[in-house]
Amino acid sequence: MSEEATALLKKALTLPVGERADLASSLIDSLDTTCDENVEAAWQDEIARRIETLQRGEARTIPWEEVRKKARKILHEETH
Repeated sequence: MSEEATALLKKALTLPVGERADLASSLIDSLDTTCDENVEAAWQDEIARRIETLQRGEARTIPWEEVRKKARKILHEETH
């Protein structure tokens, strides 16, 4: 990461959580330049399906801390 990007990241990390989330979302959106008209509807259908699965008790949830720990382990293994 460049010095400029590192400085921006440090500054961004001082923002309140909501503003950081909005900024992250905007940055992610800026990476996707393609537009598929059906994507939004497909995501809404998928979200509804997953909520129904959760409400029926058919899905196994994993605490965020466990997910983050596994992700960091995978990322660490890939970089070494």
